[in-house]
Amino acid sequence: QVQLVESGGGLVHNGESLRLSCAATGFTFSDKVMNWYRQASGKGRELVAGISSDGSRTYYADFVKGRFTISRDDAKNTVSLQVTSLKPDDTAIYYCNSYLIQWSGRYDYWGQGTQVTVSS
Repeated sequence: QVQLVESGGGLVHNGESLRLSCAATGFTFSDKVMNWYRQASGKGRELVAGISSDGSRTYYADFVKGRFTISRDDAKNTVSLQVTSLKPDDTAIYYCNSYLIQWSGRYDYWGQGTQVTVSS
């Protein structure tokens, strides 16, 4: 059974930093692309960052470029998101994600999320 468990969220002030982590179990972690999404209250879920299975390629949404860094540790089956220079607009629930591509389509795995709140 696949499980993604996020941690590291919290309440911070404008300009501060956090390190979000996601521990994965139940699948071959080193084979998987890993992503971080976020969802602010009343808005849709949006992709924040992604990292390829071998860690050689990363993707960042324009609104986090230069402020967030995604990394993975295959020995520990974890993916992390270092978030710096936080702004109130970054307030959201942050979700860890991976997926399978099957003949029937894409199947997504999600964690329960970790709340990040940035006060002005």
